[in-house]
Amino acid sequence: MNYLMRNPVVLAIVVVALLILIGSTFSIVPETRQAVIVRFGEPVRIVNRFKPNEGFGNTGAGLIARIPFAEQIVWIDKRVLSVEMERQQVLSTDQLRLQVDAFARYRIINPLRMYITAGSEGRVSDELRPILGSALRNELGKRPFAALLSPERGQVMRNIEAGLNRVARQYGAEIIDVRIKRADLPDGTPLQSAFQRMRTAREQEALTIRAQGAKQAQIIRAEADATASRIYADSFNKDASFYEFYRAMQSYRITFSQQAKGEASVILSPNNAYLKEFQGR
Repeated sequence: MNYLMRNPVVLAIVVVALLILIGSTFSIVPETRQAVIVRFGEPVRIVNRFKPNEGFGNTGAGLIARIPFAEQIVWIDKRVLSVEMERQQVLSTDQLRLQVDAFARYRIINPLRMYITAGSEGRVSDELRPILGSALRNELGKRPFAALLSPERGQVMRNIEAGLNRVARQYGAEIIDVRIKRADLPDGTPLQSAFQRMRTAREQEALTIRAQGAKQAQIIRAEADATASRIYADSFNKDASFYEFYRAMQSYRITFSQQAKGEASVILSPNNAYLKEFQGR
């Protein structure tokens, strides 16, 4: 000990060696990371592995010990990660070319499989990115452009998520969500043509609705007239003479009201059959 005190250089070397030894033996695993302990290239154990519905502070995070220089730590994020898809051109069933931007969110749930198959988180994202683009093109290619503007869009996203999740499982990951950020038509003539087709389709749909409404109105009116005629016939058949009198009064009202206005003149003899209701019964 006295020798070390008299030789500060040797003391410094000893202190540095101890610090390196301690740093190679003990590590702190944060709450947000999983640790794969690798011994000579072979994974031997996992620390702070992701568990569903695990409360913060109740995980395996904290101080851990390992064999110095023989065991290394591969850090894997426990948080939700995202993979951005490059802008893709998709052809819909109505022959519209769409420029689509999408992304997927995932989490590493099996760090051992991820380490064996991919080696790092960046490799997982690189593997999932082309699969996301392929699944998006295949799914949107089965539907018209209007499907992206309707509730059917949710089913489209679920189908893409299911297909992508089958691939993600191979890398120890789980797809949490898939979303389309933008789906636009190319600028210029294709966009204007699409707007014109949409406008024409809506106008034709409006004409069809109006024609169906007019047809239904005529049917209702005809049924109402038939019902009214049946009611009148049933009523007047109960007293034929009263019906004849009622119809004559209606005719007199129309004829003589026109006479009062000076529109026409009619000369009839008192014995004319048309005036018989004035003679009494």
